[in-house]
Amino acid sequence: MGIGGTAMASVAAAVQDRGLVVTGSDQNIYPPMSTFLADRGIAVMLGYAEANLAHQPDLVVIGNAISRGNPEVELVLERKLRYCSLPELLKAVFIQGKRSLVVTGTHGKTTTTSLLAWVFAHSGRNPSYLIGGIPTNFGQGARFTDSEWFIIEGDEYDTAFFDKRSKFVHYQPEVAIVNNLEFDHADIFTDLAAVQLTFKRLINLVPRNGLLLANGDDPNLAPLLGIKHCPVRRFGLGAGNDWRAENLALQPTASEFSTPEFRFRLGLLGELNVRNALGVVACARHCGLTNEEIQAAFDTFQGIKRRLEVRGVSGGVTVVDDFGHHPTAIRETLRALRVKYPAQKVWAVFEPRTNTTRRNVFQTELAESFVDADEVVIAEVARLDLLAPHERLDPARLMKELRAGGRNAAYLPTVEAILDHIAPSVAPGDVVCVFSNGGFGGIHGKMLERFAAPRA
Repeated sequence: MGIGGTAMASVAAAVQDRGLVVTGSDQNIYPPMSTFLADRGIAVMLGYAEANLAHQPDLVVIGNAISRGNPEVELVLERKLRYCSLPELLKAVFIQGKRSLVVTGTHGKTTTTSLLAWVFAHSGRNPSYLIGGIPTNFGQGARFTDSEWFIIEGDEYDTAFFDKRSKFVHYQPEVAIVNNLEFDHADIFTDLAAVQLTFKRLINLVPRNGLLLANGDDPNLAPLLGIKHCPVRRFGLGAGNDWRAENLALQPTASEFSTPEFRFRLGLLGELNVRNALGVVACARHCGLTNEEIQAAFDTFQGIKRRLEVRGVSGGVTVVDDFGHHPTAIRETLRALRVKYPAQKVWAVFEPRTNTTRRNVFQTELAESFVDADEVVIAEVARLDLLAPHERLDPARLMKELRAGGRNAAYLPTVEAILDHIAPSVAPGDVVCVFSNGGFGGIHGKMLERFAAPRA
């Protein structure tokens, strides 16, 4: 249930590869996961209905977006069908007994996990992995092997309606990488302290023969690192880190950095990705890989869908798709785009649809995150009427603050209105970056089609 989620769809495909019959249901499903499931012949039933369980499945895996009142949930409970959460399934069937490397943090989890998995795969370690996205090198977000290694993206979001702990507490970390820690998921956590508490619970699971790798530059992480039950190594750019990236070279097509014994280069952009890569280096070296093996994998890493992914160039305009939906992620992505396209006009188009960005918890930070954009378009805030007035993001205030910062800004209700606004003004050489963690009405393809049309 909820098969359209990136992790759920990836596990569904990997489980099917083991010879099991897999079906799924979801309310809405869109590329790339809809295409991914169709390519693998997995039947997806649109909408939730009791009839979807008429074949009496042996196990129902319930996604964390599913709640009481869902007709399938009610039938599962009423008929006492066997059910579990996705993290429970992973722990019991796939992770137990493996050497689990868990990548966590508010930002960069998918990129870091994908890079780490590729480093292990390219060096012949043949790891199992689960990633909340589609790494280009693998073509799917999950694979289960007989290797001793299991590399997994650890999400702090809650597990299921019947288990409100973070997903990552199920993953039995031998090594836990904590990239960063910020307030997010306002529907789950009340404040930063609540986020710190759930990461503390993860850290408490690292065994004495394991390792905690933590971003030593992050002040929100610092209070969690004074522990004695397992080794702790800090990584980052600051002088106090055990693993430190120095002599950074942030280039339009690649990033370079040095450790005391080696200089690394990878085709990912920006300072955030240098930190991501440094965490991978520290983990891989701890697990016995050489610098040369790591660099050979970096040389061939092809990135992840929906992470600074160029969807096409039309009429001379480059359309970029990015999953960013937190102010820090938006800021860092635009900063990386400025490195890649230093002289071009950059448009940022953002869809506020997460339970955090629909709220006003980042009212000021959101305006500040677009500092490297020339033009900003904000789509209508999703389901704003379902929030109490004092909780809602204030679009009018957001527009005022963006314009006060020197940026042209527009708040528009529909995809068509956004296209009508951008198309007459966009010019060859411009870059349009679309930020959304959803399908956004297929806006990327519509942009490419519209920009190809002759201009008056």
